[in-house]
Amino acid sequence: MKTTQISVFLDNKPGRLAEVTGLLAGAKINIRALSLAETADFGVLRLIVNDNAACLAVLKENRFVAQETEVIAIEVEDRPGGLHRILDVLDKAGINIEYMYAFVEKKKDNAIVVFKIDACREAVEVLSKNGIAVVSQDVIRNL
Repeated sequence: MKTTQISVFLDNKPGRLAEVTGLLAGAKINIRALSLAETADFGVLRLIVNDNAACLAVLKENRFVAQETEVIAIEVEDRPGGLHRILDVLDKAGINIEYMYAFVEKKKDNAIVVFKIDACREAVEVLSKNGIAVVSQDVIRNL
């Protein structure tokens, strides 16, 4: 159960982020989660949205460089040690986390965290074997 994020490359200058969010708002695309990382010259905006195809189309029509990236969304117990449990399982399996960011909504009593992992299939198997829920793209779209 993997999900897909949209990665958008932005010039690091005033108004670029607002331009993206304005385009998405105009296209009725709902942002479910986001992360923005920057350097002096550019930033990478990572988005989980309700409609990937429409998001990519509107961004590319407006000359933004954007691509889909495979990630997994994992239910994390919303209590002290909840995140550590997942990180420990992945560490013991030798699975590297490239980056991660939190989701803006909760599912039941758990938080949702998005992980970019170098071995998604293996990570999903290891997490499932350890009773850790991975959230599907369909569930995210319907939150």
